[in-house]
Amino acid sequence: MKRRDFVKQTALTAFGAAIIGAPVAALADGGVTHLESEDVSPRAALADDYPLHFMAIGDWGRNGEYDQTEVAKQMGIWGANNPNNFVISVGDNFYPNGVISEQDPLFHYSFENIYTAHSLQCDWHVVMGNHDYHGDPDAQVRYSKVSRRWNMPARYYTKEVSLGKDKGKVAFIMMDTDPFLHDNLKEQVDQQMVWLNKTLEQLQPDVKWKIVVGHHPYYTVGPRIKNYDTLTMREKLAKVFEKHKVDIYLSGHDHSLQHLKPEGYTHQLISGAGSELTPVSTGIPYSKFEASEHGFMYFSVRAGRVNVKAINKDGKVIYDTNIDKA
Repeated sequence: MKRRDFVKQTALTAFGAAIIGAPVAALADGGVTHLESEDVSPRAALADDYPLHFMAIGDWGRNGEYDQTEVAKQMGIWGANNPNNFVISVGDNFYPNGVISEQDPLFHYSFENIYTAHSLQCDWHVVMGNHDYHGDPDAQVRYSKVSRRWNMPARYYTKEVSLGKDKGKVAFIMMDTDPFLHDNLKEQVDQQMVWLNKTLEQLQPDVKWKIVVGHHPYYTVGPRIKNYDTLTMREKLAKVFEKHKVDIYLSGHDHSLQHLKPEGYTHQLISGAGSELTPVSTGIPYSKFEASEHGFMYFSVRAGRVNVKAINKDGKVIYDTNIDKA
């Protein structure tokens, strides 16, 4: 059955070669992920000159409270009036202590019964946050076989999306950042860093954009500017991002909306305002935008440009910027 306006998955390996239970994965050989091009439904009229669109939200799983329901409503309205291929969740999907099995009621109370709009019945590509680790993290992996829209094939994985024939691809590298903050998980971190470097090294020349997704930011202007979490992620990731020219690092953890451009190649985007909020600091030189407002981000992608919008719980676009290829 054709899934309108969403990314067509021809094989699991088209999203990368992540295999459940395998700690190290390589990019798929020959896997192809295409955007649906034959759509003649009314939603096709929403098309613009960007072949790929997605929403990003994080830190949301509170049974609808702290304005989670209001943000979900605006996501649904936005998706009904603008093209959208999928949603990325940047973690902390279930507060306060994750889920304990793929039958955990929180999947319904915090996800299925909150993001109910027809426009949100698309693929959700998910990473885990620190609160998700308080339960059984692999229950969220297993839930991919229960829900038609929940997609987490492994704790970390990759996916590539075509921008159209001869227009290149976007590579999404989906990380599992919580182990980086625990000394007793050093072996897991080392394995993931090998995977991260290998994945980035093996990307083909037709990959136009490299977007890494994780829960913990490596820069922020929220309350964690200089705390252990942020500094640890910066130590681990900054040199890798610079070496491989990662375009965007998309995260959550601080409960706000931010666009940061620290020294170097990579843009840091934080979309962690799905429910409870935390404050932001202003006047920090590397911050291009910061807002302690409930909301989500919306990305439009073509070969030479990524347009980023921040949309609040009232449906207002509070930030709109372009990231262009040099």
